[in-house]
Amino acid sequence: MADDALPPDGDPVGETPDYTPEQLERRRRLIDAAFELGAAGGYEAVHMRDVAATANVALATIYRNFTSKDHLLAEAMSEWTGRLRDRVAQRPPKGDNPTDQMIDVLDRACATMARQPKLSKALVRAMASPDAGVRSSGGAVRSSIADVGDPILAHLDADTRADILAVLGHVWYSALITWANGRTDFDTVADELHRACRVLISPYNP
Repeated sequence: MADDALPPDGDPVGETPDYTPEQLERRRRLIDAAFELGAAGGYEAVHMRDVAATANVALATIYRNFTSKDHLLAEAMSEWTGRLRDRVAQRPPKGDNPTDQMIDVLDRACATMARQPKLSKALVRAMASPDAGVRSSGGAVRSSIADVGDPILAHLDADTRADILAVLGHVWYSALITWANGRTDFDTVADELHRACRVLISPYNP
């Protein structure tokens, strides 16, 4: 089997069963290994065999959790946004109004990604994959972003709040794709997000 290919038909890949604590621990080790390899060498450095060796699990175990390298990296992106959500909960955003608070949250996210550009580009590249597993991970990423933004926009009705967060997510993703392709720098990503926050949120500031 090729290093990053799918296993033969019949293997239970891409399923999301109820995990035992041991299975959850192995899954976490695999995601952490993807973080480590991606941070060191970028997208091309994340090979399933190397992930298995780094995480100290069997190669077949990876394919029982992830359909492909892109699926694994997309799950790593989901994990990353979940950690951002948790950090925001521990240290609320700064700012006198919802616009400034959302900018503060997004600036934190951008600063984290800018510190590890190789890993960030790997995650963004994986999120653009048509892999079915990536689509499911994308839903988790959007959910984490909503969890971060909902308290900031709590003064708005649910539909307006959802619309603003959806458009912000699209702007962020588009700006990251442009950056990952080498067509802009991370300061421009932040500027695009600031502008989107001012346009989308400022009219609704209390």
